[in-house]
Amino acid sequence: MLWLLIFFLTPIAEMYLLIAVAGYINAWPTIILVMLTAVIGVALLKRQGLATLTRGMGRIDRGEVPATEMAEGILLAVAGALLLTPGFVTDCVGFFLLFPPTRQAIAVVLLKRIELRGMAGGFQHGSGDSGSFSRNFDPPFGPHNGDKPNPDHLRGDGPVVVEGDFERKS
Repeated sequence: MLWLLIFFLTPIAEMYLLIAVAGYINAWPTIILVMLTAVIGVALLKRQGLATLTRGMGRIDRGEVPATEMAEGILLAVAGALLLTPGFVTDCVGFFLLFPPTRQAIAVVLLKRIELRGMAGGFQHGSGDSGSFSRNFDPPFGPHNGDKPNPDHLRGDGPVVVEGDFERKS
């Protein structure tokens, strides 16, 4: 319900603010100001996007998952769309998302919400007609020991993750 309200109130606020600003500084300076915020925003977006991409690639090189950087990338895409939308309210929100400390804080909050929902759901990956699944399974045979059973695997001490894909036939 909140998103629906935001969806309908944002254009109204934008139009009101554009008309009010144009009443103070005239129409052409208002149009130039809106265009200037878009140009500055896109330049900042490019710089922030490259910095985020570089940090993410560094984490991948270290063998880490760049989850925060991926969330920041999504927020940067939203910021870019808001900055290209004419208006002062969307520009303020877009610049807010471009500011690294606020963007990183929002990304951390989003990742925590996603992690909690994933944990509460009781599954690890996807659902529906096709997807992937992971299940702990200890195989008694392995490529490292030929066809002989490995007693360590028969005991079931340590989990071995076997991944696979499935497809549901209708």
